[in-house]
Amino acid sequence: MSTIRDVANLAKVSIATVSRVLNNDTQYKMTDETRARVWKAVTDLNYTVKSPANFSSGDNKAHSGNALVKIGCVLSVTKNKYNDPYFMSILSGVEEQLQNNGYELTFIKTGAELEDKKALYSAFSNPVSGLILMESLNSEIYQFIRNQVPNIVGIDTWWEDIDNVGYDHYRVASVAVQHLIDKGHKKIGFIGGSGMSGNIKSSQRYRGYYASLHAAGLTVNPDWVIDCAWDENLCMEKVSQLYQKEDSPTAFFVASDLMAMAALSSLYKMGIAVPDKVAVIGLSNIEISKYSNPPLTTIEIPTKEIGMVAVDLLLARINGYQLLPRKVILPTSLVLRNST
Repeated sequence: MSTIRDVANLAKVSIATVSRVLNNDTQYKMTDETRARVWKAVTDLNYTVKSPANFSSGDNKAHSGNALVKIGCVLSVTKNKYNDPYFMSILSGVEEQLQNNGYELTFIKTGAELEDKKALYSAFSNPVSGLILMESLNSEIYQFIRNQVPNIVGIDTWWEDIDNVGYDHYRVASVAVQHLIDKGHKKIGFIGGSGMSGNIKSSQRYRGYYASLHAAGLTVNPDWVIDCAWDENLCMEKVSQLYQKEDSPTAFFVASDLMAMAALSSLYKMGIAVPDKVAVIGLSNIEISKYSNPPLTTIEIPTKEIGMVAVDLLLARINGYQLLPRKVILPTSLVLRNST
């Protein structure tokens, strides 16, 4: 196990300087380059910042003794922190359940922000008791955080060494596609995003879509699979391009209500009637989906409850639960509206 002396030697600074960086001592002046070098050494050596029961900052009291608990959250968003109603609903569940238990979030960062090493080191320069992780993150960033934070709960992340809460991505795709098949559609497209993997076909929602079509003896046309990178404008553009070709789908399963509404907008601008010419089913049942034109058929994800269950798991870990990581899958339901 690495020691603080090992960190100092690798960073070519004194032990006192390492201590000041780890304790976020602002009284002692040092350059950002020096701080970054120390945190890089911490990462390279997998040095764990000592975080005894009594933390020195925060406003929240733990249930045992007078220890102070610092809880953070890493959001998954595509543009800015607060533009995605899906993750905002999960966040509202997180904040409500923390408040119910006498805690509050100390900080919120996005996965994109933490790609900046300075921001990453700054966010975790003080001991953090627990973290709600809504973004899988790349291996380097995740391992750094995992080494610093003793308790992490993921929201649908792929990391198996932490608790995770979410829904069955494969099943919801199967339910959505089967609904379209039951409506008589044989030419069904898919709209989603590739995420960090860079390959849309690796997602469980795509796999559920593919398997359902295959089981029904229907063709999966690769031209009908749209990777919109979770960007509404790109989604609209690609849908428009697709319907300028002779062969196009009569229905879409869209792996996000926001993208489904972008597809509806694109179809409307082209004068393609929904659902008469093309049916669209979304995923998540965000609040505004019932106000789209036409109202969006979708699959409801219990987003707020996902956030609340994640907090319950995190607080259990903070209070001493040590059994194997748990994966909690919450139920979903089909919401029928006019777009199919």
